[in-house]
Amino acid sequence: MKWVPSAWSAAWYSASGTVRGMALILLSALTTQSMNAMIRGLSSDIHPFEMVFFRTVFGVLVFAPLFVRHGLKPLRTQRPGLQLLRGALHIVFMFSLFTAITMIPLAKVSALNFTAPLMGTVLAILFLGESVRARRVGALAVGFLGTLVILRPGVIAVETGAILVLVAASAFAASIVVIKIMSRTETTVSMTLYQSLFSLPIVTIAMVPFWTTPSVGQLAMLVLLGPLGTIAHMSFAHAFKQADVSAVTPVEFTKLIFASTLGYVFFAEVPEIWTWVGGIMIFSAVAYLAIRERAPAAA
Repeated sequence: MKWVPSAWSAAWYSASGTVRGMALILLSALTTQSMNAMIRGLSSDIHPFEMVFFRTVFGVLVFAPLFVRHGLKPLRTQRPGLQLLRGALHIVFMFSLFTAITMIPLAKVSALNFTAPLMGTVLAILFLGESVRARRVGALAVGFLGTLVILRPGVIAVETGAILVLVAASAFAASIVVIKIMSRTETTVSMTLYQSLFSLPIVTIAMVPFWTTPSVGQLAMLVLLGPLGTIAHMSFAHAFKQADVSAVTPVEFTKLIFASTLGYVFFAEVPEIWTWVGGIMIFSAVAYLAIRERAPAAA
């Protein structure tokens, strides 16, 4: 029987790489913020560490069809030490971020999360020997100033949740550097799979003291955390294979829009004007750095 492509798949394959890349970033933004909204919704009854456990378990199970089809081939790696390091960073990232989501508005989480690429740039300069240029330093300064606009230290008390988002962003930034090194020899699938496999024993042990048996409805939401997180990660990674960084990076700003919308609709959260101002400053710096990567001599 001859396979006939659907209208959706035909439209997908006929679209340009730029359109596909932008669509994948949009999907990543939507699934990420949907997952964050579920975490916030569950937080009144389920501890964040338990949610991290479910996110990890079902994130691994998403890859089950790969093992059925390819055996242990997806586990091949040339950099087990770096895979372990990335798994450790992923644990810090998830514990910090999931806890932060239960403490501060979704829009503030999203805005502060934009600092991860800025921190990644700083770490790349320090550990990968990337060049330090005036415009790059200027963009970093604007981005980190935006962080201060959101936090306003000395004007209001800096929230624990905000600090945890910055810890999560730092762990993610370090992970970006590790990915840059591993991408020379490792596949996206192996990196995603190993980070979950290495995380699973730790998050299981951490979850035990906080275990609460979820209801059927809560279990359904917890199960969805895994696939949503995996879809977000894979679509984000694949987007940059479809299109130029300068084309798809601006679409990431939809994360703040999605976060604000979901926060308002489901939790009656109205973002502060400072969250928007700081978020725009941080994102502008990130977008500038991403675009200038296409012309390194001028950056």
